[in-house]
Amino acid sequence: MKKNVALFLGILFLLTGCSKDDDNFNPTSSDLATQDFMWKSMNLWYFWQDDVENLADDRFSTNEEYTEFLRSESDPGAFFDNRLRYFEDRFSTYASDYNEFTDFLSGVSRSNGLSFGLIALDNDDVVGYVRYVTPNSDAASKDIFRGEFFTGVDGQTLNLNNYIDLLFGENDTYTLNMADLVNDTFTPNGKDVTLTKVEGFQENPIFIVNTFDISGQKIGYIYYNRFLNEFDEELNDAFGQLKAQGVTDLVLDLRYNPGGSVNTTRLLASMIYGTNTNDLFIKQRWNPKIQASFDASQIEDYFADRTGAGTPINTLNLSRVYILTTGRSASASELIINGLDPYMDVIQVGTTTTGKNEFSLTMVDDPGRSGAPYVYTASRESFINAENPWALQPLVGRNENSVGFSDYTNGFPPEIELEEDLANLGILGDPNEPLLARALEEITGVSGKRDFTVRKPAKPFTDTEDFTPIRDRMILDKPIDLTIK
Repeated sequence: MKKNVALFLGILFLLTGCSKDDDNFNPTSSDLATQDFMWKSMNLWYFWQDDVENLADDRFSTNEEYTEFLRSESDPGAFFDNRLRYFEDRFSTYASDYNEFTDFLSGVSRSNGLSFGLIALDNDDVVGYVRYVTPNSDAASKDIFRGEFFTGVDGQTLNLNNYIDLLFGENDTYTLNMADLVNDTFTPNGKDVTLTKVEGFQENPIFIVNTFDISGQKIGYIYYNRFLNEFDEELNDAFGQLKAQGVTDLVLDLRYNPGGSVNTTRLLASMIYGTNTNDLFIKQRWNPKIQASFDASQIEDYFADRTGAGTPINTLNLSRVYILTTGRSASASELIINGLDPYMDVIQVGTTTTGKNEFSLTMVDDPGRSGAPYVYTASRESFINAENPWALQPLVGRNENSVGFSDYTNGFPPEIELEEDLANLGILGDPNEPLLARALEEITGVSGKRDFTVRKPAKPFTDTEDFTPIRDRMILDKPIDLTIK
Protein backbone atom coordinates (compact mmCIF):
# COMPACT_ATOMS: atom_id res chain seq x y z
CA MET A 1 0.00 0.00 0.00
CA LYS A 2 2.80 2.44 0.87
CA LYS A 3 4.32 1.77 -2.56
CA ASN A 4 1.05 2.81 -4.14
CA VAL A 5 0.93 5.97 -2.06
CA ALA A 6 4.44 6.82 -3.17
CA LEU A 7 3.35 6.52 -6.79
CA PHE A 8 0.14 8.40 -6.08
CA LEU A 9 2.02 11.35 -4.61
CA GLY A 10 5.25 10.76 -6.52
CA ILE A 11 6.18 14.39 -6.98
CA LEU A 12 9.79 15.27 -7.76
CA PHE A 13 10.55 18.91 -6.98
CA LEU A 14 13.98 20.46 -7.58
CA LEU A 15 14.12 23.57 -5.43
CA THR A 16 17.41 25.31 -6.10
CA GLY A 17 18.58 28.77 -5.19
CA CYS A 18 15.86 28.87 -2.53
CA SER A 19 16.10 31.68 0.00
CA LYS A 20 13.05 32.26 2.16
CA ASP A 21 12.56 34.53 5.12
CA ASP A 22 10.91 31.72 7.09
CA ASP A 23 14.21 29.78 7.11
CA ASN A 24 15.57 32.38 9.53
CA PHE A 25 12.94 31.75 12.21
CA ASN A 26 12.69 28.92 14.68
CA PRO A 27 10.59 28.69 17.82
CA THR A 28 12.44 29.24 21.09
CA SER A 29 10.55 26.31 22.63
CA SER A 30 10.54 22.66 21.49
CA ASP A 31 6.83 22.12 22.28
CA LEU A 32 5.76 24.11 19.23
CA ALA A 33 7.00 21.70 16.56
CA THR A 34 3.53 21.13 15.07
CA GLN A 35 2.63 24.81 14.79
CA ASP A 36 6.10 25.56 13.39
CA PHE A 37 5.67 22.87 10.72
CA MET A 38 2.21 24.16 9.87
CA TRP A 39 3.33 27.76 9.41
CA LYS A 40 6.43 26.98 7.35
CA SER A 41 4.72 24.52 5.00
CA MET A 42 1.74 26.85 4.50
CA ASN A 43 4.01 29.84 3.94
CA LEU A 44 5.59 28.03 1.00
CA TRP A 45 2.77 26.00 -0.56
CA TYR A 46 -0.63 27.45 0.37
CA PHE A 47 -2.63 28.75 -2.59
CA TRP A 48 -3.74 31.83 -0.64
CA GLN A 49 -0.36 32.49 1.02
CA ASP A 50 -0.30 35.97 -0.48
CA ASP A 51 -3.76 36.75 0.96
CA VAL A 52 -3.23 35.63 4.56
CA GLU A 53 -1.47 38.29 6.63
CA ASN A 54 -0.15 35.75 9.12
CA LEU A 55 1.59 33.84 6.30
CA ALA A 56 3.45 36.83 4.87
CA ASP A 57 7.19 36.34 4.38
CA ASP A 58 7.87 39.49 6.45
CA ARG A 59 5.31 38.74 9.17
CA PHE A 60 7.89 38.33 11.97
CA SER A 61 10.98 40.28 12.96
CA THR A 62 12.43 38.07 15.72
CA ASN A 63 12.34 34.49 16.97
CA GLU A 64 10.52 35.73 20.04
CA GLU A 65 7.77 37.30 17.97
CA TYR A 66 7.48 34.12 15.90
CA THR A 67 7.32 31.97 19.05
CA GLU A 68 4.63 34.17 20.59
CA PHE A 69 2.57 33.75 17.43
CA LEU A 70 2.94 29.96 17.47
CA ARG A 71 1.78 29.96 21.10
CA SER A 72 -1.39 31.87 20.22
CA GLU A 73 -3.25 28.54 20.00
CA SER A 74 -2.29 25.54 22.13
CA ASP A 75 -4.28 23.16 19.93
CA PRO A 76 -2.63 22.69 16.50
CA GLY A 77 -5.99 22.22 14.81
CA ALA A 78 -7.26 25.51 16.21
CA PHE A 79 -3.98 27.17 15.19
CA PHE A 80 -4.46 26.01 11.61
CA ASP A 81 -8.13 27.00 11.45
CA ASN A 82 -7.88 30.33 13.26
CA ARG A 83 -4.45 31.62 12.26
CA LEU A 84 -3.53 30.17 8.88
CA ARG A 85 -6.64 29.27 6.91
CA TYR A 86 -7.96 31.74 4.31
CA PHE A 87 -11.59 32.69 4.99
CA GLU A 88 -12.78 31.37 1.60
CA ASP A 89 -11.02 28.01 2.04
CA ARG A 90 -13.63 25.30 2.68
CA PHE A 91 -11.54 22.21 2.11
CA SER A 92 -8.00 22.35 3.52
CA THR A 93 -7.73 19.95 6.42
CA TYR A 94 -5.39 18.19 8.83
CA ALA A 95 -4.96 15.04 10.90
CA SER A 96 -3.02 14.25 14.05
CA ASP A 97 -1.54 11.15 12.35
CA TYR A 98 -0.32 11.27 8.73
CA ASN A 99 -1.10 7.57 8.29
CA GLU A 100 -4.80 8.50 8.16
CA PHE A 101 -4.15 10.54 5.03
CA THR A 102 -1.76 8.24 3.24
CA ASP A 103 -3.95 5.18 3.73
CA PHE A 104 -7.12 6.93 2.68
CA LEU A 105 -5.53 8.35 -0.46
CA SER A 106 -5.01 4.77 -1.65
CA GLY A 107 -8.62 3.87 -0.96
CA VAL A 108 -7.64 2.06 2.23
CA SER A 109 -9.65 2.72 5.39
CA ARG A 110 -11.38 1.21 8.40
CA SER A 111 -14.76 0.60 6.83
CA ASN A 112 -17.79 -1.65 6.78
CA GLY A 113 -18.52 -0.61 3.19
CA LEU A 114 -21.84 1.14 3.85
CA SER A 115 -22.40 4.62 2.42
CA PHE A 116 -25.34 6.56 3.77
CA GLY A 117 -26.81 10.01 4.09
CA LEU A 118 -28.41 11.43 7.23
CA ILE A 119 -31.58 13.50 7.35
CA ALA A 120 -32.68 15.64 10.31
CA LEU A 121 -36.37 15.49 11.19
CA ASP A 122 -38.35 18.31 12.77
CA ASN A 123 -38.07 16.77 16.25
CA ASP A 124 -34.24 16.58 16.01
CA ASP A 125 -34.34 12.85 15.37
CA VAL A 126 -32.11 11.60 12.55
CA VAL A 127 -32.86 9.09 9.80
CA GLY A 128 -30.21 7.38 7.70
CA TYR A 129 -30.73 6.18 4.14
CA VAL A 130 -28.44 3.75 2.33
CA ARG A 131 -26.81 5.21 -0.77
CA TYR A 132 -24.77 2.20 -1.79
CA VAL A 133 -22.99 -0.87 -0.48
CA THR A 134 -19.35 -1.24 -1.52
CA PRO A 135 -18.66 -4.57 -3.25
CA ASN A 136 -16.66 -7.17 -1.30
CA SER A 137 -17.15 -5.28 1.98
CA ASP A 138 -18.67 -6.46 5.25
CA ALA A 139 -21.94 -4.72 4.35
CA ALA A 140 -22.01 -6.53 1.00
CA SER A 141 -22.34 -9.82 2.90
CA LYS A 142 -25.28 -8.56 4.96
CA ASP A 143 -29.00 -8.07 4.31
CA ILE A 144 -28.87 -4.34 3.56
CA PHE A 145 -29.38 -2.49 0.28
CA ARG A 146 -29.57 0.92 -1.37
CA GLY A 147 -32.82 2.71 -0.56
CA GLU A 148 -33.30 1.21 2.90
CA PHE A 149 -33.64 3.37 6.03
CA PHE A 150 -32.51 3.18 9.65
CA THR A 151 -33.68 5.21 12.63
CA GLY A 152 -31.60 3.69 15.41
CA VAL A 153 -28.24 2.19 16.32
CA ASP A 154 -27.83 -0.48 18.98
CA GLY A 155 -31.38 0.13 20.14
CA GLN A 156 -30.92 3.89 20.58
CA THR A 157 -32.97 6.28 18.46
CA LEU A 158 -30.68 8.44 16.33
CA ASN A 159 -30.78 12.18 17.02
CA LEU A 160 -28.64 15.24 16.48
CA ASN A 161 -26.87 14.74 19.81
CA ASN A 162 -25.82 11.09 19.48
CA TYR A 163 -25.41 10.22 15.78
CA ILE A 164 -21.68 11.00 15.70
CA ASP A 165 -20.85 8.74 18.64
CA LEU A 166 -23.13 5.94 17.45
CA LEU A 167 -22.13 5.89 13.78
CA PHE A 168 -18.66 7.45 13.63
CA GLY A 169 -17.19 6.65 17.04
CA GLU A 170 -14.52 4.16 18.00
CA ASN A 171 -16.88 1.18 17.95
CA ASP A 172 -15.95 -1.20 15.14
CA THR A 173 -19.29 -3.03 15.30
CA TYR A 174 -22.79 -1.59 15.54
CA THR A 175 -26.31 -2.75 14.76
CA LEU A 176 -28.59 -0.61 12.59
CA ASN A 177 -32.27 -0.63 13.51
CA MET A 178 -34.04 -0.45 10.15
CA ALA A 179 -37.25 1.36 9.23
CA ASP A 180 -39.79 1.78 6.42
CA LEU A 181 -41.02 4.98 4.80
CA VAL A 182 -44.81 4.86 4.90
CA ASN A 183 -46.95 7.89 4.06
CA ASP A 184 -43.91 10.17 4.50
CA THR A 185 -43.27 8.74 7.99
CA PHE A 186 -40.27 6.64 8.99
CA THR A 187 -41.45 3.69 11.03
CA PRO A 188 -39.18 1.03 12.65
CA ASN A 189 -39.81 -2.35 11.02
CA GLY A 190 -38.05 -4.70 13.43
CA LYS A 191 -35.19 -5.55 11.08
CA ASP A 192 -31.66 -5.28 12.51
CA VAL A 193 -28.39 -5.34 10.56
CA THR A 194 -25.05 -5.74 12.34
CA LEU A 195 -22.02 -4.31 10.55
CA THR A 196 -18.32 -4.43 11.39
CA LYS A 197 -15.66 -2.00 10.23
CA VAL A 198 -12.65 -3.82 8.80
CA GLU A 199 -9.18 -2.32 9.14
CA GLY A 200 -7.29 -1.93 5.85
CA PHE A 201 -10.31 -2.34 3.57
CA GLN A 202 -9.53 -1.19 0.01
CA GLU A 203 -12.30 -0.03 -2.27
CA ASN A 204 -12.35 -0.75 -5.99
CA PRO A 205 -14.00 2.43 -7.32
CA ILE A 206 -15.29 0.85 -10.55
CA PHE A 207 -18.55 -0.50 -9.16
CA ILE A 208 -20.64 -1.11 -12.27
CA VAL A 209 -19.96 -1.38 -16.03
CA ASN A 210 -23.02 -1.96 -18.20
CA THR A 211 -24.05 -1.69 -21.85
CA PHE A 212 -27.67 -1.04 -22.77
CA ASP A 213 -29.12 -1.81 -26.22
CA ILE A 214 -32.08 0.54 -26.57
CA SER A 215 -33.83 1.04 -29.90
CA GLY A 216 -30.69 -0.05 -31.71
CA GLN A 217 -28.40 2.31 -29.75
CA LYS A 218 -25.52 0.93 -27.69
CA ILE A 219 -25.19 3.03 -24.53
CA GLY A 220 -22.42 2.47 -22.01
CA TYR A 221 -22.74 3.08 -18.28
CA ILE A 222 -20.02 3.27 -15.63
CA TYR A 223 -20.60 3.88 -11.95
CA TYR A 224 -17.28 5.33 -10.78
CA ASN A 225 -16.91 6.17 -7.12
CA ARG A 226 -13.42 7.63 -6.62
CA PHE A 227 -10.48 8.74 -8.77
CA LEU A 228 -7.89 6.24 -7.48
CA ASN A 229 -4.79 5.83 -9.62
CA GLU A 230 -4.23 2.36 -8.15
CA PHE A 231 -7.10 1.25 -10.42
CA ASP A 232 -6.19 3.08 -13.65
CA GLU A 233 -5.57 -0.20 -15.48
CA GLU A 234 -8.95 -1.59 -14.40
CA LEU A 235 -10.63 1.62 -15.54
CA ASN A 236 -8.95 1.34 -18.94
CA ASP A 237 -10.09 -2.30 -19.15
CA ALA A 238 -13.67 -1.18 -18.44
CA PHE A 239 -13.50 1.23 -21.38
CA GLY A 240 -12.01 -1.54 -23.49
CA GLN A 241 -15.10 -3.60 -22.68
CA LEU A 242 -17.42 -0.76 -23.71
CA LYS A 243 -15.45 -0.13 -26.87
CA ALA A 244 -15.58 -3.81 -27.84
CA GLN A 245 -19.36 -3.73 -27.38
CA GLY A 246 -19.64 -0.82 -29.80
CA VAL A 247 -21.12 1.82 -27.51
CA THR A 248 -21.87 5.17 -29.15
CA ASP A 249 -22.96 7.04 -26.01
CA LEU A 250 -21.82 7.03 -22.40
CA VAL A 251 -23.44 7.73 -19.05
CA LEU A 252 -20.76 8.36 -16.42
CA ASP A 253 -22.19 8.13 -12.92
CA LEU A 254 -20.27 10.40 -10.53
CA ARG A 255 -23.17 11.17 -8.19
CA TYR A 256 -21.25 10.34 -4.99
CA ASN A 257 -17.69 10.65 -6.30
CA PRO A 258 -15.73 13.05 -4.03
CA GLY A 259 -12.65 13.26 -6.26
CA GLY A 260 -9.06 12.04 -6.04
CA SER A 261 -6.17 11.83 -8.49
CA VAL A 262 -5.73 14.62 -11.05
CA ASN A 263 -3.81 12.32 -13.38
CA THR A 264 -6.54 9.68 -13.25
CA THR A 265 -8.96 12.44 -14.25
CA ARG A 266 -6.82 13.18 -17.29
CA LEU A 267 -6.73 9.49 -18.25
CA LEU A 268 -10.50 9.11 -17.84
CA ALA A 269 -11.07 12.20 -19.99
CA SER A 270 -8.88 10.62 -22.68
CA MET A 271 -10.88 7.38 -22.51
CA ILE A 272 -14.04 9.40 -23.16
CA TYR A 273 -12.94 12.06 -25.66
CA GLY A 274 -9.76 10.95 -27.39
CA THR A 275 -6.01 10.49 -27.23
CA ASN A 276 -4.71 13.51 -29.14
CA THR A 277 -1.72 14.44 -27.00
CA ASN A 278 -1.62 17.92 -28.57
CA ASP A 279 -4.97 18.86 -27.01
CA LEU A 280 -4.60 20.69 -23.68
CA PHE A 281 -6.73 19.20 -20.93
CA ILE A 282 -5.91 21.40 -17.92
CA LYS A 283 -3.27 23.78 -16.61
CA GLN A 284 -2.29 24.57 -13.04
CA ARG A 285 -2.28 27.89 -11.20
CA TRP A 286 -0.29 28.15 -7.96
CA ASN A 287 0.37 30.95 -5.47
CA PRO A 288 2.35 33.86 -6.98
CA LYS A 289 5.81 33.00 -5.67
CA ILE A 290 5.59 29.40 -6.95
CA GLN A 291 3.74 30.26 -10.18
CA ALA A 292 6.51 32.64 -11.19
CA SER A 293 8.96 29.74 -11.15
CA PHE A 294 7.19 27.65 -13.78
CA ASP A 295 7.22 27.79 -17.53
CA ALA A 296 4.16 26.74 -19.53
CA SER A 297 5.29 23.17 -20.15
CA GLN A 298 5.50 22.49 -16.42
CA ILE A 299 1.91 23.46 -15.60
CA GLU A 300 0.10 22.09 -18.65
CA ASP A 301 -1.42 18.60 -18.89
CA TYR A 302 -2.54 17.19 -22.24
CA PHE A 303 -4.83 14.33 -23.13
CA ALA A 304 -3.03 10.98 -22.88
CA ASP A 305 -2.61 8.05 -25.26
CA ARG A 306 -1.24 5.67 -22.62
CA THR A 307 -1.74 4.93 -18.95
CA GLY A 308 1.06 5.40 -16.44
CA ALA A 309 1.92 1.72 -16.92
CA GLY A 310 2.31 2.26 -20.67
CA THR A 311 -0.93 0.56 -21.73
CA PRO A 312 -2.62 2.16 -24.78
CA ILE A 313 -5.72 4.10 -23.77
CA ASN A 314 -9.03 2.53 -24.79
CA THR A 315 -10.91 5.58 -26.02
CA LEU A 316 -14.52 5.87 -27.15
CA ASN A 317 -13.81 9.05 -29.18
CA LEU A 318 -17.16 10.55 -28.19
CA SER A 319 -18.53 13.98 -29.04
CA ARG A 320 -20.88 14.05 -26.04
CA VAL A 321 -21.10 12.48 -22.60
CA TYR A 322 -23.82 12.35 -19.97
CA ILE A 323 -22.63 12.74 -16.38
CA LEU A 324 -24.84 12.04 -13.36
CA THR A 325 -24.11 14.44 -10.48
CA THR A 326 -25.32 15.47 -7.04
CA GLY A 327 -24.06 17.84 -4.35
CA ARG A 328 -21.62 15.07 -3.39
CA SER A 329 -19.88 15.14 -6.82
CA ALA A 330 -16.74 17.11 -6.06
CA SER A 331 -13.20 18.02 -6.94
CA ALA A 332 -11.86 15.64 -9.61
CA SER A 333 -15.48 14.88 -10.60
CA GLU A 334 -15.89 18.57 -11.36
CA LEU A 335 -12.47 18.76 -12.98
CA ILE A 336 -13.44 16.24 -15.64
CA ILE A 337 -16.57 18.27 -16.43
CA ASN A 338 -14.51 21.45 -16.73
CA GLY A 339 -11.67 19.86 -18.69
CA LEU A 340 -13.94 18.18 -21.23
CA ASP A 341 -16.30 21.10 -21.71
CA PRO A 342 -14.25 22.97 -24.38
CA TYR A 343 -14.06 19.82 -26.53
CA MET A 344 -17.44 18.10 -26.35
CA ASP A 345 -21.02 18.34 -25.12
CA VAL A 346 -21.05 17.54 -21.40
CA ILE A 347 -24.65 17.05 -20.30
CA GLN A 348 -25.22 16.80 -16.56
CA VAL A 349 -28.25 15.05 -15.14
CA GLY A 350 -29.02 15.42 -11.44
CA THR A 351 -28.23 18.34 -9.16
CA THR A 352 -25.48 20.97 -8.75
CA THR A 353 -22.00 19.74 -7.83
CA THR A 354 -20.02 20.73 -4.72
CA GLY A 355 -17.88 23.53 -6.16
CA LYS A 356 -14.30 22.51 -5.28
CA ASN A 357 -11.86 23.79 -7.86
CA GLU A 358 -8.53 23.50 -6.01
CA PHE A 359 -6.00 20.68 -5.75
CA SER A 360 -3.95 19.71 -2.70
CA LEU A 361 -0.77 18.04 -1.47
CA THR A 362 -0.06 16.08 1.70
CA MET A 363 2.36 17.88 4.04
CA VAL A 364 4.31 16.29 6.91
CA ASP A 365 7.07 17.51 9.21
CA ASP A 366 9.94 16.68 6.86
CA PRO A 367 11.66 20.02 6.14
CA GLY A 368 14.84 18.27 5.05
CA ARG A 369 13.40 16.59 1.99
CA SER A 370 15.67 17.67 -0.83
CA GLY A 371 13.75 19.73 -3.35
CA ALA A 372 10.35 19.24 -1.73
CA PRO A 373 10.28 20.38 1.90
CA TYR A 374 7.27 19.07 3.80
CA VAL A 375 5.72 17.18 0.85
CA TYR A 376 5.00 13.59 1.88
CA THR A 377 6.68 10.66 0.18
CA ALA A 378 6.62 7.10 1.54
CA SER A 379 10.34 6.64 0.98
CA ARG A 380 11.12 9.29 3.62
CA GLU A 381 8.88 8.17 6.46
CA SER A 382 11.95 7.57 8.63
CA PHE A 383 12.86 11.27 8.23
CA ILE A 384 9.50 12.62 9.41
CA ASN A 385 9.80 14.18 12.86
CA ALA A 386 8.82 11.28 15.13
CA GLU A 387 7.62 13.75 17.76
CA ASN A 388 5.20 15.35 15.29
CA PRO A 389 3.02 12.92 13.30
CA TRP A 390 0.57 15.66 12.27
CA ALA A 391 -0.24 16.08 8.57
CA LEU A 392 -1.84 18.82 6.52
CA GLN A 393 -3.78 18.57 3.29
CA PRO A 394 -3.80 22.22 2.18
CA LEU A 395 -5.14 23.52 -1.10
CA VAL A 396 -2.12 24.54 -3.12
CA GLY A 397 -3.48 25.44 -6.57
CA ARG A 398 -6.30 25.49 -9.08
CA ASN A 399 -6.74 23.69 -12.38
CA GLU A 400 -7.99 25.73 -15.33
CA ASN A 401 -9.36 24.20 -18.51
CA SER A 402 -7.93 24.88 -21.97
CA VAL A 403 -9.76 28.21 -22.25
CA GLY A 404 -8.65 29.36 -18.79
CA PHE A 405 -11.87 28.75 -16.86
CA SER A 406 -11.70 27.63 -13.23
CA ASP A 407 -14.33 29.70 -11.42
CA TYR A 408 -16.86 27.11 -10.34
CA THR A 409 -16.86 27.53 -6.56
CA ASN A 410 -20.67 27.47 -6.69
CA GLY A 411 -20.60 24.12 -8.45
CA PHE A 412 -21.72 23.08 -11.92
CA PRO A 413 -25.52 23.20 -12.32
CA PRO A 414 -27.07 20.40 -14.38
CA GLU A 415 -28.60 20.85 -17.81
CA ILE A 416 -31.29 18.38 -16.72
CA GLU A 417 -32.20 18.86 -13.07
CA LEU A 418 -33.52 15.87 -11.18
CA GLU A 419 -33.14 15.27 -7.45
CA GLU A 420 -32.76 11.84 -5.93
CA ASP A 421 -36.03 10.68 -4.38
CA LEU A 422 -35.99 8.93 -1.00
CA ALA A 423 -39.24 7.27 -1.99
CA ASN A 424 -37.62 5.87 -5.15
CA LEU A 425 -33.83 5.77 -5.04
CA GLY A 426 -33.76 2.82 -7.43
CA ILE A 427 -30.89 0.40 -8.05
CA LEU A 428 -27.59 1.82 -9.30
CA GLY A 429 -26.95 0.69 -12.87
CA ASP A 430 -30.56 -0.34 -13.44
CA PRO A 431 -32.09 1.43 -16.48
CA ASN A 432 -35.16 2.20 -14.33
CA GLU A 433 -33.17 4.09 -11.69
CA PRO A 434 -34.46 7.68 -12.07
CA LEU A 435 -31.26 9.61 -12.90
CA LEU A 436 -30.02 6.95 -15.30
CA ALA A 437 -33.49 6.56 -16.82
CA ARG A 438 -33.67 10.31 -17.45
CA ALA A 439 -30.26 10.26 -19.17
CA LEU A 440 -31.25 7.28 -21.31
CA GLU A 441 -34.43 9.06 -22.27
CA GLU A 442 -32.43 12.11 -23.37
CA ILE A 443 -30.00 9.98 -25.39
CA THR A 444 -32.61 7.94 -27.21
CA GLY A 445 -35.22 10.68 -27.60
CA VAL A 446 -37.84 8.20 -26.43
CA SER A 447 -39.79 9.92 -23.65
CA GLY A 448 -42.18 7.11 -22.78
CA LYS A 449 -44.75 7.54 -20.04
CA ARG A 450 -42.40 7.71 -17.05
CA ASP A 451 -43.20 10.26 -14.35
CA PHE A 452 -40.03 11.84 -12.91
CA THR A 453 -41.85 13.70 -10.14
CA VAL A 454 -39.79 13.64 -6.93
CA ARG A 455 -41.99 12.91 -3.93
CA LYS A 456 -39.43 13.19 -1.11
CA PRO A 457 -36.13 14.83 -2.15
CA ALA A 458 -32.95 13.40 -0.64
CA LYS A 459 -31.46 16.37 1.24
CA PRO A 460 -28.94 15.03 3.78
CA PHE A 461 -27.26 17.37 6.27
CA THR A 462 -24.23 15.06 6.39
CA ASP A 463 -23.05 11.67 5.21
CA THR A 464 -20.30 9.10 5.53
CA GLU A 465 -17.86 11.12 3.39
CA ASP A 466 -17.89 13.97 5.92
CA PHE A 467 -16.27 11.64 8.45
CA THR A 468 -13.38 10.42 6.32
CA PRO A 469 -9.82 11.76 6.83
CA ILE A 470 -10.01 13.72 3.57
CA ARG A 471 -13.26 14.74 1.94
CA ASP A 472 -13.81 16.26 -1.50
CA ARG A 473 -10.17 16.01 -2.47
CA MET A 474 -8.28 16.57 -5.71
CA ILE A 475 -4.70 15.36 -5.35
CA LEU A 476 -1.90 16.57 -7.60
CA ASP A 477 0.17 13.58 -8.70
CA LYS A 478 2.58 14.62 -11.44
CA PRO A 479 6.35 15.22 -11.64
CA ILE A 480 7.26 18.91 -11.44
CA ASP A 481 10.65 20.62 -11.59
CA LEU A 482 10.52 23.81 -9.54
CA THR A 483 13.04 26.54 -8.88
CA ILE A 484 11.97 29.28 -6.48
CA LYS A 485 13.12 32.57 -7.96
